[in-house]
Amino acid sequence: MIHVIAVITAKPGLRDAVLREFRANMPAVHTERGCIEYAPAIDAEGMGFQTPFGTDTFVAIEKWESADALKAHAAAPHMKAYAAKTKDMIASRTIHVLSPAD
Repeated sequence: MIHVIAVITAKPGLRDAVLREFRANMPAVHTERGCIEYAPAIDAEGMGFQTPFGTDTFVAIEKWESADALKAHAAAPHMKAYAAKTKDMIASRTIHVLSPAD
């Protein structure tokens, strides 16, 4: 299994717009071969002990059956379309690809 943690920071005030596009793309991603989990998450409120990402950032949490499934996802036409729709709204994106620590 492959885990992906993608930290996406929108330009100020545009996180909701990027999240709308992300959510619109989710059904296509969920039908991809090898997709186990693909969803956005934002800071939980009131935890007190966390280091918040902030109001312009969300994290995409993904699980894929294999590296090949993740590579196919990255090359999928709907991902290219999502990237084109959001490129002018995103300030930065950091993608962490992880393997389970057995």
